[in-house]
Amino acid sequence: MLRGFLKTGAWLGVITVIFGAFGAHTLKQWVDADTLNVYETGIHYQMFHALALLFAGILYESFPGKWMRIAGRFFAVGILFFCGSLYAITIMKAIHHTSGLIWVGPITPIGGVFFIAGWFCMVVALNRKS
Repeated sequence: MLRGFLKTGAWLGVITVIFGAFGAHTLKQWVDADTLNVYETGIHYQMFHALALLFAGILYESFPGKWMRIAGRFFAVGILFFCGSLYAITIMKAIHHTSGLIWVGPITPIGGVFFIAGWFCMVVALNRKS
């Protein structure tokens, strides 16, 4: 097992629930429904990939090697870029009623590419079992 992935995945799960509660109980008072939907997309993808990080940590015991390590790292980077950019856009709209940081939007698809690459690396790791 990769204990670091397990710890990171678990902490990201904790943060996801906190962020979800914030969105459901507080943020919805400050932003419109479309902006809240952007935030909720970040929440969903963060939870999916926190779980994927946990799975990578667990699967490493049966499928050790660089591909599973890379998969987990890509999931973590994807969360940072994809979800983080969606949270930043939402918070900027809540505070300034504008996205404000126009350079943040292009970061979101980069995070998506990391998610795709993480899943691809996991497939490679699962296929490399001798």
